[in-house]
Amino acid sequence: QVQLVESGGGLVQDGDSLRLSCAASGGAVSANTMAWFRQAPGKEREFVAGMHWNGGRTKYADAVKGRFTISRTNAKNLVYLQMSSLKPEDTSVYYCTLTRKVLLPIPTQPNEYEVWGLGTQVTVSS
Repeated sequence: QVQLVESGGGLVQDGDSLRLSCAASGGAVSANTMAWFRQAPGKEREFVAGMHWNGGRTKYADAVKGRFTISRTNAKNLVYLQMSSLKPEDTSVYYCTLTRKVLLPIPTQPNEYEVWGLGTQVTVSS
């Protein structure tokens, strides 16, 4: 059973950068689709970015396009979310997730994903 553990969250200021990491253990993550979602208090969980592990196809939410980048390293089963030009509205708990399906377009609904991490808090102060 694959497990996902996020890290790298914290408190930053408006305009700062931050890199989140997601470590996958307990199984292979090849031939999967990986994604980052976020959830702010009182709001629904929303898609941030996703990618096919093999092939590298990516998809971004409009709110983060041009500011966030999703990437991965094969050797360490790590997925990253590089976040730049952070804004207070980016404040959320960020979750790493995967599905063993490789779909096009990359799914953007939480119920399309099967395994979730516990999340890491990102707070952007103004």
